[in-house]
Amino acid sequence: MASFRVHVFALALLASFFNSVHCLPPPDIPALFVLGDSLYDAGNNNYITTTNDFKANFRPYGETYFPVRPTGRFGDGRLIPDYIANFARKPFVQPYLAIRNRPLGRFINGINFASAGAGSLDGTNAGLVISFKAQLRDFKKVSQQLKQQVGSVRSKRLISNAVYMFSIGSNDYSAFITNSTLLNSYTPNQYVDMVVGNMSTVFQEIYKEGGRKFVILSVGTIGCVPSARAVSSGECVEVLQTLAKLHNEALQKMLNNLVRNLPGFKYSYFDYFQSSTDTISNPSKYGFTEVKVACCGSGPFRGDPSCGGKRGMTSFELCPDVQNYLFFDFTHPTEKANLLSATQMWETSPYVKPNNVKSFFQS
Repeated sequence: MASFRVHVFALALLASFFNSVHCLPPPDIPALFVLGDSLYDAGNNNYITTTNDFKANFRPYGETYFPVRPTGRFGDGRLIPDYIANFARKPFVQPYLAIRNRPLGRFINGINFASAGAGSLDGTNAGLVISFKAQLRDFKKVSQQLKQQVGSVRSKRLISNAVYMFSIGSNDYSAFITNSTLLNSYTPNQYVDMVVGNMSTVFQEIYKEGGRKFVILSVGTIGCVPSARAVSSGECVEVLQTLAKLHNEALQKMLNNLVRNLPGFKYSYFDYFQSSTDTISNPSKYGFTEVKVACCGSGPFRGDPSCGGKRGMTSFELCPDVQNYLFFDFTHPTEKANLLSATQMWETSPYVKPNNVKSFFQS
């Protein structure tokens, strides 16, 4: 009997180890799949051939939360998807390119496909980033691998119960206002329609794979980030603000159209633009003292992309207390700002509709 108990105990330990190696989540917690740009990139760009403009795998990036080494996240610490994973009692979802070749790598906890610099359009920073449609292709590969790893029945249930997070579009509009060919070829409304149309295509392709719960970040106040203020005498760049508003209006119409036409399609839309506007207008309410100047960078408003000294500018300044700042570098929020956004997305707030993110992990 004693020998039998020892064998049972050993088998239990072995099963526990096997599950930990494969990152098996509790069965009642949905997987989390993340697609998008630098607001969500957890380090995928570390593994592609690109320039330091699209990398953040050097100090002081990550210094608040990742003391051993920077991860490639654009900020001083955790991103919005990291906090959502925390709230859902899940580990951080790993960058796809970091684990795709691991022999025991499983994706049933979810995966992060986001790439800093990516846009909805294939031409945005082409050749330097993982495009939105390339991220979709990678997701489809994972979907097929899941069928092989856990079987078609379980993989179908996992894909349909999973939560899909998106942050895309901002880079498209930065490209638009700096590219004379685009400016001469499209009106702002035509360009917005292309950006949102590509997003719709990706959403529908994931829906065809079985995805049903979509969390979408609106385009934020891209005209009010430090890099924009630096070229506008401290004011917000109105053309970028207008493009963001046009995008967000078109995005909401598109999402409502998908609800009408795709049975079971559910979404959580986070009004990142209004949330950021309110924070900038009343910083003390949200615990900030500086909402215009970046913590790390150089030039007016520290709006030059010099943070870390690896983007053609070796000299930069770093603030003494990042907890006071809304922006960490020329365009990316601080960890504290990401926590604020994630909390507003997770719970019921004036900025999230028609579902909060918490409800997607409970259903």
